[in-house]
Amino acid sequence: MSTPLSSSASSGLVRSIDAASAPASLGLRHGRFEDAQALFTGSLFVSITMMLFAQAGLLTGSTAGVAFLLHYVTGLPFGAIFFVINLPFYWFAWKRMGAEFTIKTFVSVAMLALMADVGPRFIHIDYLNPLYAAVAGGLLMGSGCLFLARHHSSLGGATIVSLYLQDRYGIRAGKVQMMIDCTVVLLALAIVPFDRVAYSVLAAVIMSMFLWISHRPGRYQGN
Repeated sequence: MSTPLSSSASSGLVRSIDAASAPASLGLRHGRFEDAQALFTGSLFVSITMMLFAQAGLLTGSTAGVAFLLHYVTGLPFGAIFFVINLPFYWFAWKRMGAEFTIKTFVSVAMLALMADVGPRFIHIDYLNPLYAAVAGGLLMGSGCLFLARHHSSLGGATIVSLYLQDRYGIRAGKVQMMIDCTVVLLALAIVPFDRVAYSVLAAVIMSMFLWISHRPGRYQGN
C-alpha cells in the first residue's frame, strides 16, 4: 500500500471529522505547546484511521470522502486533492468562526494531507477485518477530531459547517456530521461493494456518536 488510496480496495478516508467549536474553547485556554501537540496528535489519529480504512476498503464522509472519489477517478494523490478541496471552506471559516479557528484548521488539514500520503511508508497491515477497521477507525477518528475540537480546530470541509451550526444554533456537531458523512458514503454505492459501504456507514455512526456524546456545546465554558 503505497498511498492510503493506492487501489480500489483502498476506498476509505476520512474525515474526517473532522470537529472543533468556538464555544468549547471560550472557557478553557491552552498554551501554544498544548495546541501544537493536540493538533499533531489529532491529525495523526485520523491519518491512522485513513490507513485502516484504506486497507479494509472502507469509505469516509465529508470532503475526505469526496477527495477519495476524485482520487479513485483521476489517480491523483489523495493528500493533494484533500488539501485543495478544503480551500473554499477557509473563507467561510474565517468569516464565521474567526482567524484562530481558520489558521488551526488550515494547519491540521495540511498535516493530515501529508501524513495520509507518507504514512503507508512507515506502516503496513497484511490483514484487517473490515468490522474491526470500522469500529477501531470510527473511535480513533472520533478521538482525533475531539483533540482538535478541544483546541479550536477541525479537519475542514463539512466539519466547519457542522461546528458553525453547533456554535450558532446549538445543534450537535456530531449529529450534523453523521448525516453528512452517511450521505457521502451512500453516494459511493455505484463504485464500492455494498458490504464495504455498510461497514463505512457503521464507522461514520460510531465516530459521530462518539463526538455527539463527548463534544457538547458550552461544556467547557467557565472552567
